[in-house]
Parts: sequence; structure tokens; C-alpha cells
Amino acid sequence: MPPTLTAEAGTLRTLSRQDLARVDYSLSEVLEAVRGAFLACAEGLSANPRKLSVKAADGRSVAFAMLGRDGEGQTVAFKTSYKFTGSADGGQARAYYTSLLLYDDATGLPIALMDCSLVGALRTPAASALIARACARRDAETALVVGCGTQGQNALPFLVEAMPQLRRLILHGRHEQGLQAALDRMRYFHPQRQVELSHDLRASALAADIIVGASGPASAEAVREEWVKPGAVAILVGHGLHADILHEADYRVATSAAQMQLTGTDLADPQGVLPGVDAELPGILLGRQPGRVDGVQRIFAYNSGMVVTDIAVGRLLAERALAQGLGQAVHLWR
Repeated sequence: MPPTLTAEAGTLRTLSRQDLARVDYSLSEVLEAVRGAFLACAEGLSANPRKLSVKAADGRSVAFAMLGRDGEGQTVAFKTSYKFTGSADGGQARAYYTSLLLYDDATGLPIALMDCSLVGALRTPAASALIARACARRDAETALVVGCGTQGQNALPFLVEAMPQLRRLILHGRHEQGLQAALDRMRYFHPQRQVELSHDLRASALAADIIVGASGPASAEAVREEWVKPGAVAILVGHGLHADILHEADYRVATSAAQMQLTGTDLADPQGVLPGVDAELPGILLGRQPGRVDGVQRIFAYNSGMVVTDIAVGRLLAERALAQGLGQAVHLWR
């Protein structure tokens, strides 16, 4: 990606959530940006250090920080997120903030400081779609998404974009507003495709070739290991898949094994052990590792956030926003 941005010395452009809501993008562009970030990482052109986290002793808050460099886009960035619940059970967030600070590593100029919620809402389902395309059987036709929050709402549109051969699309959720938002997203991006609302999670899972667990932490429903049929791939984004799917899987994939060890501790066995992974998505996309070995393997895939994908999608959105004249100039370093 050639450097296309200029900045006044000492000035930083800020992009709010409202600014980014006005940016046009296509699902194919986001998929290609995320794919390119994974490939550059696999080729050793990028840096994606393990994220840092801090948590209040009483559980009222948790914060993450990630630093990375996308070698394909020659972009360095810092991502932060902070969730405050005010309670020890770590339940529903009372406040949640996430931001992305981008620098052009070809010119040394700052690009933007931006709200990162849209970036996260796009790069995660894009990565799930890439996993599905790489790991699902070639004759896969049925996809099930569990959850209708932000990730659930975006999962099916990206799956269809990456795998247009999918014929049956199933969505399982319990919140009417979320379900309607998910249906609206599908109509916007794929107006000709129909979505089936599930009322029986077990039956839907047994029929699915691809299962995406994208529900929130408060959800009481989860797909069990015995509901995953031979040859299916189960992709965990948030919640909605029971840990026994990971432990009983024939083949295990992660976007990053190191990130899985940090953020996947709730999947550990009673001794606190997480199984190792057989392949990582960047290596699969580069052709160094197989997405699956045979047609009957039941595959578990762990989709954890990698900052290189935030950077790639963030730069795509920032360039579009700045070209449209959006955002505010802050004279931060004067």
C-alpha cells in the first residue's frame, strides 16, 4: 500500500464513531485487508506482540493494550480497550472504550487517532470468514451463527462474501433487537439471501457445516461437542461454544496460539491446561499448514484479535475518512 496521506507537522487527525459511520467500504475490501495482514504476518514482515492486560483486583474493570506493525501497509499502531463493569462478576459493561492510533511508517507521519469499535466489528467476522473458507469442507453449504450482538450481526454477511456457495444460513439468538439488526445487515450486503431463525440450537448445530460462536458472556446457551457433526468446523469468537468442542476436536486452529493462551483461559480443563493448536491461520493462508487434513475431521478454531488486522482495517477506514474530509485536526505536538 503506497503512502497516500500527508499531515501538518505537530497535528493529529481524530476520527469519531460518527465520522466513521459515514465511511463507505465493501466487505470484499475488508476481507482482503485482513487477509493481507495475516499473510504479511506469516511472511515475517509484520510484528504482532502478545497483548498486555490489567484487571482490577475486585474485577470491576479490565484493560488491554496492543502494539503492532503491519508490514504490508507500512503502518504502526497502538490499540487500547477499557471495560468497566463496577462489579466483581465482570458482567455487563457500564462503560467501554477502545481506540486506535495509527502512524505511517513510510513517511513517519501520524495518520489518525480513531474510535476502534467499527474496526473491531469488521475485522473479527472477516477473520472468522477466512477461517471458514480455509478450514471448511469444499461441499459445505450450511452455516450457523450463535449470538446476535455486534459480532453475530456481522458474521453471516462476511461468511457469504467469502463463501458464496453457502445455501442455508441459520441465526440463533434471543434478543429481538439484535436479531432484527442481523437481518438488516444481511439485507444491506446480500439482499437476495435468506436467513433462517433458529429455535432449536441442538438441531441447528447438528445440521451445520460451519458454526460460529459469537454470543456474549451473559448467554446461557452453548453448542455442545456431541452436536458437532463429522467434517464440521466450529469457530469461537466470544461465547456460544462449549469448551468440550476444543478438547474433543480432531484438529485445532487459532489466529494466534499465543493470544489463545492469554485470552482463552476460560476454555482450560480442570487442571488449567489448554490443548495446543495444530495450525495458525496466517500459516494456513500462506500454504505452509493445512486448514484440515481430511473430510471427517471436526475442527475447532479460536479467533482472537490480532492487532495487525486492526491496523489494516483501521488504515483502510482512516484513508477513506480523510479523503472525505472527515474528522478534526488536533494540534497535539505543538
